[in-house]
Amino acid sequence: MIATEIAAEKVVLVGAETYGNRETFDVSLLELASLAETAGAIVHATFTQKKERLDGKYVVGIGKLEEIKITIEADDIDMVIFNEKLTPRQNVNLETFLGVKVIDRMQLILDIFALRARSHVGMLQVELAQLKYLLPRLSGSKGLELSRQGGGIGARGAGESQLETDRRHIRHRVEIIESQLKRAEKVQENSRQKRNASSVFKLGLIGYTNAGKSSVFNALTNKIQYEKDELFATLDATTKEFSLKDEFMVTMTDTVGFIQDLPTELVQAFKSTLAESKNVDLLLHIVDASNPAHSLHEDVVTDIMSSLKMSDIPVLTVYNKLDLAEHFSPTVLPNVQISIKSETGVAILRQAIIDKISELFVPFDLRIPFSEAYRLPMIKKIALVDQIIELDEEEVYVVSGSIAQADKWRIV
Repeated sequence: MIATEIAAEKVVLVGAETYGNRETFDVSLLELASLAETAGAIVHATFTQKKERLDGKYVVGIGKLEEIKITIEADDIDMVIFNEKLTPRQNVNLETFLGVKVIDRMQLILDIFALRARSHVGMLQVELAQLKYLLPRLSGSKGLELSRQGGGIGARGAGESQLETDRRHIRHRVEIIESQLKRAEKVQENSRQKRNASSVFKLGLIGYTNAGKSSVFNALTNKIQYEKDELFATLDATTKEFSLKDEFMVTMTDTVGFIQDLPTELVQAFKSTLAESKNVDLLLHIVDASNPAHSLHEDVVTDIMSSLKMSDIPVLTVYNKLDLAEHFSPTVLPNVQISIKSETGVAILRQAIIDKISELFVPFDLRIPFSEAYRLPMIKKIALVDQIIELDEEEVYVVSGSIAQADKWRIV
């Protein structure tokens, strides 16, 4: 057998700093480099230009393009990645001028999602997003030239292969995928309704990509969920039931992380997956404290939560990776500051969740006759029980604690 390996693509990054993106430009460009590396590319150089407004034909000026082209020819560059979202016409113009494949930030993110998708539903969601994003790029004087045979970054998954067909075939494929996703969504909705019908408290994890959500999920639930120091390590929603304190049970749901300028095509395609976090009782917002741009990341997550109509759900902000942070200053109070990789951090977070749930619960005192002792296990499962005192002379248990649905269980 002869081992074969696809060589990593050499890329250059291009970004235009304008009045509208000045505050986030540097962070966004560093993030673009991380995205490219996550996709398996080697970043050879980065080109930037300050402009009052983006050039309608090439995004950047012709002089900057000439400079980029010299680097491409001299250093055998495979691809150029723009930080800005390109129109179909700009894409064609740039590829014609530069002579290499050109993609934008949006297509790069779509490519990473195609790389990360594991489940059948996840693959369908990514394919749908790719098709909807790439369909307009079939137009233009170049026709189907954008249907690339070379593969590599920006051409993973089923999205690019569909570009070899005409628009009608692609639209037909979109209809098929949407139909399949609707059926899958019904199955997911039935599962959600069963969980919602139970009295088990539901936790949800949200946060910027690579903030450590999967690490938190694993540490609290003792489940082996894929985790790695990379962007979008987890796409598919995962829910696990576990004991938070004694016999008090909760469920925790982990889902896809957020990022600046998350393509609307992805938000729409992953709507059913993101909905897993909309039906929880408490959200844990995991923030990477070691990232200097953590306040910007928090704003991005908050904005996306608002767009998903999740702003009314109680939130506990958790600053993670505190051991790697320098000169850290939290932007949200109150909060929890931990390193989830340490036993102490896990214990602190667990107690903070318990304290937060106690705030949301209704305190109660209950006297249960010995003849109704069968109720105790259920109460312990859905309530934070502080103590149980056995009064032999009265043949009762005195239970105190807090619970979410005290009226349902006739406790108060």
